[in-house]
Amino acid sequence: MGKIEEKSRERGNRRHLQRLILEVIADVGMLSVALMAPNVAKAMHKLGMAPRKRQGEYVSSSASKLVKRGLLYYDGKRYCMTSKGEDILRRWEFANFRLERPKKWDKKWRVIIFDIPERKRLIRDQIRDLFKTAGFYHLQDSVWVYPYDCEDILTLLKSEMGVGKNVLYLIVDELENDKHLRNFFDLI
Repeated sequence: MGKIEEKSRERGNRRHLQRLILEVIADVGMLSVALMAPNVAKAMHKLGMAPRKRQGEYVSSSASKLVKRGLLYYDGKRYCMTSKGEDILRRWEFANFRLERPKKWDKKWRVIIFDIPERKRLIRDQIRDLFKTAGFYHLQDSVWVYPYDCEDILTLLKSEMGVGKNVLYLIVDELENDKHLRNFFDLI
C-alpha cells in the first residue's frame, strides 16, 4: 500500500473514531475520561481500527482534537457535547441514513414536496443529499418519490431541521406514467 493510500485510510479511521466518540457521548450525555476510553476502545477493537495497546492513546488524542474543533467541551473530569458537536453528529447521521425496504410493496407511492426558502439553503441542500442517500427518486426540483413508508425520515426532518411547514407528504395510489419509477425501484 502506498503512502497516500495509507494516509487516506488513517484519516478515514480517525473520522470514524471521532464520530464514535461523539455517538458515545450523545448516548450517555457526558462521559468521564475513565469511562470513555474503555467504551470507545471496545468499539474500536470490534471495528479493527487500532491495535489494543494504543487504543487509549488514540481515544484521548481524538477527543482532544474534538475539543479543539469545538465539538466537545472538557471540564477537567469529563467530556460533554457542544451544540456544534450535536450539529456535526446530526449531519453525519443524516449522511448515512438508510430506510428499510419491506419485502412486499403496497402499491402506493410516497411523494414528498418541499418548498424551503433561500435563507435556509443549507438545510434544503442537506435534505436533497439525505433523499439521494436514502434512495429516493428525484421527480422534479423539489419533488421526491419513494415506494415504501418513509414517515420516519419526515419526522426526523421536521423535528431536527424545523421544516415542518415547508414539507408536504403525500401517499398516492396512482402516478401517471410510473413505469420508469417501477424500473428505478425494481418493482416490475
